[in-house]
Amino acid sequence: MIPLLGRRLLATIPTLFGVLVVAFLLLNVVPGDPVAEMVGERADSATIARLRAELHLDEAIPVQFGHYLWGVVRGDFGRSYITQRPVLGDLAERFPKTLQLAGAAMLLAATCGIALGVLAAIRPGGAIDRFSMLIAYVGISFPVYWVGLLLILLFAVALRWLPPSGYGGIAFLVLPALTLGTRSIAFLARMTRGAMLEILPTDYVRTARAKGLAERRVIGRHALRNALLPIITVLGLDVGNYLTGSILTETIFSWPGVGRYVLLAIQKRDLPAVQGSILFLSVVFVLVNLLTDVLYAKADPRIAYD
Repeated sequence: MIPLLGRRLLATIPTLFGVLVVAFLLLNVVPGDPVAEMVGERADSATIARLRAELHLDEAIPVQFGHYLWGVVRGDFGRSYITQRPVLGDLAERFPKTLQLAGAAMLLAATCGIALGVLAAIRPGGAIDRFSMLIAYVGISFPVYWVGLLLILLFAVALRWLPPSGYGGIAFLVLPALTLGTRSIAFLARMTRGAMLEILPTDYVRTARAKGLAERRVIGRHALRNALLPIITVLGLDVGNYLTGSILTETIFSWPGVGRYVLLAIQKRDLPAVQGSILFLSVVFVLVNLLTDVLYAKADPRIAYD
């Protein structure tokens, strides 16, 4: 396993370098002047020229990229034009909040999605099966922003049970976690149901039942464990998406995470903040995929990585 981790980590270096190059070039060809966003329209030309020189924006694109690449190698992602703080400091402050939201959404999705899929597979065609598939179709069909706004109207405006937005205790976490996890609940329910329907008729499950094992143990220890591989795949992709693609959810609920930070940086054309965030989230996504590979081997010892 250790050689596998070493090879995978080495393989991420060209991937992250490619992400860095693409993000840098795309952001530098986007119309707009970040210095104008910083100082406003009333600043004099001398101030603008001085700031452009300090930020190396008056140099050629390859030279700018060289400055930025050298900073990244030294662990310096630059300083945000808007907050005037190191980008890594901003990310370190906001990422735990995104991690909190992603963890709550993943826990909700895994619990509800896997439970619905297992119950649906035990009695296919029954009431629970039809209900779980209805939930799956609804969750897949509705976009995230629509689900978020609907939940706010229902639970915050009409019923007044939960706060509509902001950051605080568990009450503030419920609606954004449910919004972010809705699609995952749907995918996990369908994936778990399909995997369980393939496993339940197999010989070893029938043998376990013939030995007199309790049905709960047959389902949990023999059937569900062997159906975990596709479920782990969905969970691994979803966790990466939670951590890297929660911009809409964090914006709708004013959640002070990395997604909202990236959106504000794009609006203000804060190049170091956007570039640093993209590189940071790419590292997170790669590490999550690596962890998913490790969980494969733990879930099914038959898998061997050469």
